[in-house]
Amino acid sequence: MDNQYQKTFPSLMAGKKILYVHGFGSAGSTHTAQMLRELMPQTTVVSPDLPIHPEEALALLHDIVEAERPNLIIGTSMGGMYTEQLRGIDRICVNPAFKMAETMHDHGMVGKQIFQNPRQDGIQEFIVTKAMVKEYKSATDLCFQDIDDEERRRVFGLFGDNDQTVDTRDLFLQHYPQAIRFHGEHRLNDGVLLHYVIPVIRWIDDRQEGRERRRVMIDFGTMTDSYMKPVSSLRKAYEFLIENYEVFIVADAPSAKPDYINNVQAWVEEYVNVPAWNHVIFTNQPELINADYYIRGARSEEGGARGEDDLFFGTILHFGRDELKTYEDVITFFDRLGGQ
Repeated sequence: MDNQYQKTFPSLMAGKKILYVHGFGSAGSTHTAQMLRELMPQTTVVSPDLPIHPEEALALLHDIVEAERPNLIIGTSMGGMYTEQLRGIDRICVNPAFKMAETMHDHGMVGKQIFQNPRQDGIQEFIVTKAMVKEYKSATDLCFQDIDDEERRRVFGLFGDNDQTVDTRDLFLQHYPQAIRFHGEHRLNDGVLLHYVIPVIRWIDDRQEGRERRRVMIDFGTMTDSYMKPVSSLRKAYEFLIENYEVFIVADAPSAKPDYINNVQAWVEEYVNVPAWNHVIFTNQPELINADYYIRGARSEEGGARGEDDLFFGTILHFGRDELKTYEDVITFFDRLGGQ
């Protein structure tokens, strides 16, 4: 991994098993599988070489699921298409190629191809024929069958906002509600995995364990400067907090400004992105929300006199005062708490 991403999460999915399903022309030795192992050193990551023919690949994956009993399946591109079909298990489909035959046609994949990563069988090349393209069409026709509410809850879709290879988010949304845009291209890199995939894995791990984290609310007004840019160290603090807390962004809900909510959501998607997905609350009474900590702007004497602070049952942290002037101070404060 690149030095700037030397980060590990020993407790994340600890003692569990992840099945990683690679993309077209790749192999189980892909760097993404190794990244997962390095980020979660207490997790077993199974990453097999898939056969080129989709019927054989699906048969192998079903056998592996039966034998290994993974707690989570993560698939990218073609692997995301296969992953959707492995029902009954929590799954993350990253840039899934649900229209694989069209993708192969549009990107000139017919003919001689070279594997991007070493395979255990030593084979380095393969041939894609028109007949094989039809096989992939048949394989994708098996997607989205007999989906119930439990399956909809189990599956997350992650879609790069600069993916020039596939874009199946709208198709995914016809069947599953948990579709999330992330800042990235078709191929995963270290940064995407760390900043966008790991938070989703954490949500799944928490749900599997029935783990309830203490809640932190952050007033949206403390996150931006006068130019509507993120204040210094905001992203660093946010990612620090989500390791131990469930973090919500709280913004006003002014009825007289209908565009405000859309603007806030767009800002959060741009500057915080996946970690804040489904974690933005619009309200005119944030002090009534059930949370353990509330990071809010320092109020004037008039604001304090209204007694709003007295209505909040957790701990209020007044951002902007001497002891909490920056988000580096926020990191220091919560680091001392150790997740409490």
